Amino acid sequence: AERLRRERRVPVRVHELDAALARRPGTPNLDERKLRPFALRFIAFALTHGMVRTTPILEVATFGDGATLDVPGAPRVIHVPGHSEGSAVLHVPARDVAFIGDAFATLNVLSGDRGPRLSPFNADIRRAYESLARLDRLEARVALPGHGEPWTGGIAEALRLVRERGVR
Repeated sequence: AERLRRERRVPVRVHELDAALARRPGTPNLDERKLRPFALRFIAFALTHGMVRTTPILEVATFGDGATLDVPGAPRVIHVPGHSEGSAVLHVPARDVAFIGDAFATLNVLSGDRGPRLSPFNADIRRAYESLARLDRLEARVALPGHGEPWTGGIAEALRLVRERGVR
């Protein structure tokens, strides 16, 4: 993100509670300690694609909960802390889609398990689970997670499955 910001003048936007994290990234917490063989592929990918070294973003624009972003589709911000303090979902009602980010994933990058579930990387896994309630009234057919395939079965069904699996 910093390279695009610097070289192409692309603005980097983050929730106001993640601005400091974007400027001084740290190491993510790992809630799930059991590494299965599937995790080796993810670790190899991360190492070979520079995901282990995080570059600080020198200049960020921030937004808060409930904001409507002035970008195509006018996504509405829904704050869902847990993955990080400023974790957010961007809902684009006109397209019936929500950019879920890390509120939930459809692929556990450590175990290889598929389907809606909490991500294994969260600053506060209990808070991530509790934040799902902020999505209960969200109407979107498609969810685009940060990890895994798009979910096209609707947000309500995805949330049901995440809750069924619980916090592990």
